[in-house]
Amino acid sequence: MTSMNIQSVRETIADLLAERGQGTEFRDDESLFDSGRLDSIAAVNVLLALETEFGVDLSDPDFDVSRIDSLDEIKALLGATTS
Repeated sequence: MTSMNIQSVRETIADLLAERGQGTEFRDDESLFDSGRLDSIAAVNVLLALETEFGVDLSDPDFDVSRIDSLDEIKALLGATTS
C-alpha cells in the first residue's frame, strides 16, 4: 500500500469525522468506532470507499467490522487484500 493510498483513506475518515462535528485529527492506532467518534453509518461509508477505491471484496459474510476501527487496522486489511 502506497503513502498515497494511506493519505486517501485518512482523508476519507477525516471527512466523515468533520461531517459529524468531530475534530479531523486522529492517530493511526486510535479507535474510531469503538470510541464513538464514528457511527455505523460512517462504517458503511468507509466500507464503500474501501470497496470502490481499493477493490476490497467485502462480500464475505464473516467480515468483521472491527477490522476498520483504526487506520492501522485498515492498513493491515488493505495490505492483506492486495498481497
